[in-house]
Amino acid sequence: MIQFDHEYMERLNAAWEHFIAYKDFDYSFMRPEILESWKRSRDFQVNPYERKTEILNSEDIHARLAANSLLIETVRPYMERLYSIVEGSGFYLMLSDQDGYVLDLVGDRDIIEQGKESLLVIGANRKESFAGTNAIGTCLAMKKPIQIWNGEHYVMSHKRYACSGAPIFNHLGQLIGCLNLTGEFTKIHTHTLGMVLSAVDGISKELKIRNAYEEIEAMSAQRSSILESVSSGLILLNEKNQIIQMNGNAQRMLKLENKNAMGRDIFELISIDEPIHNHFSFSNFDRDVYNKETNIYYVGSMLPPVKFNMSVNFIGRNGSHNKGIVIRLDEPKHINKLVNKIGGFKASYTFDNIIGSSLITKKMIKTCERAALSSSNVLILGESGTGKELVAQAVHNGSTFSKGPFVAINCGALPKGLIESELFGYERGSFTGANKEGNPGKFELADGGTIFLDEIGDMPLDVQVSLLRVLQTKEIVRIGAKYPKKINVRIIAATNRDLSEAIEAKTFREDLFYRLNVLTIHVPPLRDRSNDISELADYFVQTLTQQKNKNIHIAAEVYQVLRQYSWPGNIRELENAIERAINVTDDDEIRLEHLPRHICQGFVPPSVPTPYHVIEEEIPASGLNLKSSGYQLILSSLEKSNGNIKEAAELLGISRRTLYRKMDKYKIDYKNYRG
Repeated sequence: MIQFDHEYMERLNAAWEHFIAYKDFDYSFMRPEILESWKRSRDFQVNPYERKTEILNSEDIHARLAANSLLIETVRPYMERLYSIVEGSGFYLMLSDQDGYVLDLVGDRDIIEQGKESLLVIGANRKESFAGTNAIGTCLAMKKPIQIWNGEHYVMSHKRYACSGAPIFNHLGQLIGCLNLTGEFTKIHTHTLGMVLSAVDGISKELKIRNAYEEIEAMSAQRSSILESVSSGLILLNEKNQIIQMNGNAQRMLKLENKNAMGRDIFELISIDEPIHNHFSFSNFDRDVYNKETNIYYVGSMLPPVKFNMSVNFIGRNGSHNKGIVIRLDEPKHINKLVNKIGGFKASYTFDNIIGSSLITKKMIKTCERAALSSSNVLILGESGTGKELVAQAVHNGSTFSKGPFVAINCGALPKGLIESELFGYERGSFTGANKEGNPGKFELADGGTIFLDEIGDMPLDVQVSLLRVLQTKEIVRIGAKYPKKINVRIIAATNRDLSEAIEAKTFREDLFYRLNVLTIHVPPLRDRSNDISELADYFVQTLTQQKNKNIHIAAEVYQVLRQYSWPGNIRELENAIERAINVTDDDEIRLEHLPRHICQGFVPPSVPTPYHVIEEEIPASGLNLKSSGYQLILSSLEKSNGNIKEAAELLGISRRTLYRKMDKYKIDYKNYRG
């Protein structure tokens, strides 16, 4: 152990003089941490003969003090307590933040005045990069307590002092500051560091306690905020079923006032599942209950029950005894929203997803946009594969119902015996095999949004009667239920059948047809949209190759074949054909051989020879003739297409690859022709 005596100080002074002069010396007698600090100070180019620091301006000092207000408030009493022990002996205490800036000073007035000469003031920086080896800067650099005696300081003016510094850590173990006790070296003792360490230990513990209290207060405030912000109604009962806490939503849902409900037996106010409350008891549950569909009756009222989803949790249950019960009530519409979110009852398509610029397509889009502005029922007519559901989703997303769910159901895909329960739901125990808790139907799940009844022409007649009643009353009645339920649902139906023929054949109700057919959208077959086929084909190439990192294009002759084919499967068939071609092509071009054989059969090529041969003949391989007809044809096609390579290649009757090759060979820049 090093003895801080006269002999040590003499050797230390000699070592310092050699060190700052970059001379060799035996430094092994020194404390390693002091020698390492000297090396850092020298690397920082600290002048050992000059007092130097960074002092913040008043605005920055104020910001530092505000940012460290908790630290200062906590440490200040400890500084005053320590100073009361050393008062009058020439000592003073300094508190710094983790960056070395002095935040607070306590001590004898005369020594604080002397300290100003060494720039020891609030806002001064005591890091080693400014002040060299010193208790604050070295303590922060090491993150350990240290006592630095006179000659161990790096800067000459500091050598008359001895300083004891200890780091302060917060509850997370992060360094947040340093407490330092400074005095003349003749009055310092090794026990002085112990005093500082004891104070810092108390400071760290108090910071942890303060943080714990703050977390408890924050958690309490957060809990209260959560209880009042959740959509559920929360009721806390004691072991005697008496209400001891109830949030605002529970009061609203049960039409109760907190002051009239607190302390009362809950069954004096409401009954559960049966009009007479004593038929029900929470003791019937042998475990916690989650999301049980429940009818709540008001005691002494003739009003119909209100349906809630009830969850019950027992607090500290031990055998048949429990210390309390937490009841959570959720309105079905909130549960349905959650189900819709999880179940994916959401419309993905908008009008931007309807591809095509032909006149018939633009006319259909305008009809769709008008339908979106209305809340009336919509009937979509079109062949299979024309995109009826895409149109329905676009109408939904453009309407006032867009924030609600979009629930689609295929009326032709459900077994006849299940379609009514799927649409309207059922109460528990209403039929054999039913869910024992009951089940909401698609109309309930679509409340506030749109229900899309696809293949409405295949709906059984008896279900058509029930649907007609929903359209007339805006109410649904579950199978096995006693009371109707109001709903706000926009109905969009679709079919590929001729409903006029179905009405004549007595398989579709005429009155239901008139109810549904308020706004009609005819989705044209693809054979009537030949001008859209190329655009659709390019769109499918783009979307289908997006994740495959391919850059595939379609040959010009393929567009001609696609436009001539009748497309009995409509857009769905076109998409499948493009997807097949993408998978079978070995390069970046879709050609005729990549299409399904039946699409190419019957293709009649144009009778007029393509200008491609003229281009080949008129542009000699030996050089470019600027007056040649082939060259002029390329320029003309680029001018007509405004620099669009695809359109220019189609005008010339050649592939885009060929056109690129010729433009590159003869130095034609298509960008010069873009408007």
